Amino acid sequence: MAEAQKYLPGVPDEEDEIATASLDPRLEQEAERIAEALVFASAQPVSEAYIESRLPRGADVRTIMLRLKAVYATRGVNLVQVADHWAFRTAADLSFVVQTDEQEVRKLSRAALEVLSIIAYHQPVTRAEIEDIRGVQTSKGTLDVLMEAGWVRFRGRRRTPGRPVTFGTTRDFLDHFGLEELRDLPGIEELKGAGLLSGRVPSNLNIPVPTGDDELAENEDPITQLDLEELGLLTPKGEEAD
Repeated sequence: MAEAQKYLPGVPDEEDEIATASLDPRLEQEAERIAEALVFASAQPVSEAYIESRLPRGADVRTIMLRLKAVYATRGVNLVQVADHWAFRTAADLSFVVQTDEQEVRKLSRAALEVLSIIAYHQPVTRAEIEDIRGVQTSKGTLDVLMEAGWVRFRGRRRTPGRPVTFGTTRDFLDHFGLEELRDLPGIEELKGAGLLSGRVPSNLNIPVPTGDDELAENEDPITQLDLEELGLLTPKGEEAD
């Protein structure tokens, strides 16, 4: 039971409970203040590993972050989890207050939205698989727009003839759309309820449930420097391309 509990997010195992219990209350409070300051001072989501490296020895970073999350749950800013990272974000019901006319809203074409949706739900997915699902060819420009936005990335290379590149979403994608993990993506009933699917949707339409696993699949190889050079992301000397 202890072994299974060890891998449950947000549930401390026996060792964590002992460590937390043995931590002086003053150090525990100081650990919370440090974690709060680290996240507040960063413009990007901060990893639990980084936070843990700055906390007093014996502090349980997950317990501390969940406690802070509860503290900020009813405030004007919320502490939100993005995969294994944390960030402060304006409360969803107050977002209209801080919006300004100068803010530029990123607008994606219908093709880009379709491709982004396919990648989000079907990742890891190749360009050929995207085109097979859409029924039309996908231009390189569409994928470039999504990658420049920071929402799509190269995951790896499929172990099939031609070793096609596989695509997946990024942590910035989760952060932008207010998701903790890929499993939080809406299902078919939620999409229908939000009016995002028309009434002419085939009855046999199936929207897969993303695994939420960021690790490479069994049939994927990692992207190497040679792959990056081949894709034009690095010069042959390994320097970043202009």
